[in-house]
Amino acid sequence: YNGSLPNGDRGRRKSRFALYKRPKANGVKPSAVHVISTPQASKAISCKGQHSISYTLSRNQTVVVEYTHDKDTDMFQVGRSTESPIDFVVTDTISGSQNNDETQITQSTISRFACRIVCDRSPPYTARIFAAGFDSSKNIFLGEKAAKWKNPDGHMDGLTTNGVLVMHPKGGFTEESKPGVWREISVCGDVYTLRETRSAQQRGKLVENETNVLQDGSLIDLCGATLLWRTADGLFHTPTQKHIEALRQEINAARPQCPVGLNTLAFPSINRKDVVEEKQPWAYLSCGHVHGYHNWGHRSDTEANERECPMCRTVGPYVPLWLGCEAGFYVDAGPPTHAFTPCGHVCSEKSAKYWSQIPLPHGTHAFHAACPFCATQLSGEHNCIKLIFQGPID
Repeated sequence: YNGSLPNGDRGRRKSRFALYKRPKANGVKPSAVHVISTPQASKAISCKGQHSISYTLSRNQTVVVEYTHDKDTDMFQVGRSTESPIDFVVTDTISGSQNNDETQITQSTISRFACRIVCDRSPPYTARIFAAGFDSSKNIFLGEKAAKWKNPDGHMDGLTTNGVLVMHPKGGFTEESKPGVWREISVCGDVYTLRETRSAQQRGKLVENETNVLQDGSLIDLCGATLLWRTADGLFHTPTQKHIEALRQEINAARPQCPVGLNTLAFPSINRKDVVEEKQPWAYLSCGHVHGYHNWGHRSDTEANERECPMCRTVGPYVPLWLGCEAGFYVDAGPPTHAFTPCGHVCSEKSAKYWSQIPLPHGTHAFHAACPFCATQLSGEHNCIKLIFQGPID
C-alpha cells in the first residue's frame, strides 16, 4: 500500500521483488510425453522427482509432459502458497483505505501456484511468463474441468482456473506510453484473447504475432493482485526514492498556503504516510483547490464527503493529499502536480494521466482504472485532477 505492505515486508511476502541470476540454473524445458490410461501410472510418473505437467482429459486418459533441466534459464515462481517452490508470495490487493487488519479476505482468487517467470541466464536476459507454477511435488496438474487442448503440432496446453492476464503498454513504460490490450497467457506461454469471463471453459483465440516476453511496464494480473514488471534498464531511467523526497522538500520549501486559513501547508515525510498531520494539504477533488483542513462546507448530512470549495463554490469530495511513494510507478520525473480521485494520491502529471487510462482487471469480468499507489477505483471526470496551490502572501 503506497510502497509497502500493511504489515511490512516479510521474507518472501514483499511489495516488490527483484530477480537476480541464480548461482545455479534451475530452469526446466519440456522433454518426454506420456499418454496414460490409469491414475496410478500418472502418479508414478509425476513421483519420479522430475518436473511434469499432467493434463487430465478424462477419467481414464491423462497426458503427462515431463520437463528436464535447462542449464540456460532461471525459473521464478509466483503464487499465494507459502510452500517452498514459490519464490514470491503474493496476497490479495485490498483497495484504498481498507488496508487494516479487520479486512481479512475470506476466499482468495489468486492461485496457490499462479505463474512462473523464466529468464535467460545470458544477455539480454529475456524474461518470459507462463501460467501455473510447479507445486511441491514438481507437478502442474490440470484437472478435468480446466480448459486444455492439443495444438496442431501435437503439444498439449491449457489455462488455469482464473487465468494469468498480461498487458504490454504501447511504447514501453515512458512519458509517451499508452495502454495496450489485455491478453491471457497459457501454461505453455502462448498468447490468447480473453475468455468471456475469467474462468470460462472456452479459451480465447490464439494471437500469433504476440509473445509472452515481458517488457518494461508489462502488467501481470493474477485475479486478486496485479504486478508491474520493470526491467533493470527501465528502472535506471525512473525517478528514485531520493528524487521523490527532493520533490517533496521542494514543494514544501515553496510554502504553499491555505487560501482561507493562510496557514502554511506541508506534505508529511514519506515515513509518516498513514497519519493525517496538522499541516497536511487537503484538496477539493472537483476543482483541485488545495487548502488546509477545515470543517465547514458540508452540503448535506448524507453525503459526508461532499463539500463546497470556498474558492470557486464547486461541490465534490474533500480529501487529504498524500505523495505517491513507490518510484517504480512513475513514468517520468516531473513535479507532483496531479492527484488521483477519489483517494488523493499525488504524483507527476504524466504518471497520473497514464494510470488513469489503464483498465485494470477487477473481479471476474470487470475492468476499471485504479490508483497505482492504493488500488482505489478511480472516479471523477478524468480520474485525476490538476492541483491549484496558493503561494505565500508575503
